[in-house]
Amino acid sequence: MSVTHISDSVMTGSSMTWNQEQQQLMLQGEIVVQARSHTACGGAVSACMYLPLGRSQVWQQITDYPRWVQYFPDITKSEVLQRGEVKRLYQSAQKVFLFLTAQVEIYLNVVEVLGQQIQFRMEKGSFVDFAAHIQLKDYDHGTLLAYSVQATPNIPIPAIFIQQAMTFELPANMRKMRQVICQ
Repeated sequence: MSVTHISDSVMTGSSMTWNQEQQQLMLQGEIVVQARSHTACGGAVSACMYLPLGRSQVWQQITDYPRWVQYFPDITKSEVLQRGEVKRLYQSAQKVFLFLTAQVEIYLNVVEVLGQQIQFRMEKGSFVDFAAHIQLKDYDHGTLLAYSVQATPNIPIPAIFIQQAMTFELPANMRKMRQVICQ
């Protein structure tokens, strides 16, 4: 298998960079993760993975938003409320933190650039702020999927805990997503 190096080594919009070693790790199935600061009680994480499928196949599956309950175990409902140039999406999730169970819901405005990227912006929900961005790029004989998310929950939790949880959970969720997509 030949390795295609990305000349600028940055996926636009994801603010992710990686070196040759990380590119090799992605081809071997690793999820490359970068965390960055966001707010005093929030976190921001970007992760990138390689999928051994064509970009159009990946696009078809990730834009099937009701299917996101299979990709992300904490999501209990994912429903498209409105279609059109800007889609409207409702998602609910349940998360267990130590002895607490938090239930969250969010209404998102979704803007797609066909086959290339998806932007999610919070309209309203259980967060102070929330935004996410998915970008697809052809790579080797498949597709790189970069997923960046930044969020501040409406409960006061120190940013370091949010950041650590996101850094752990986003790659686990992306592995699950890859497993479902590649079935």
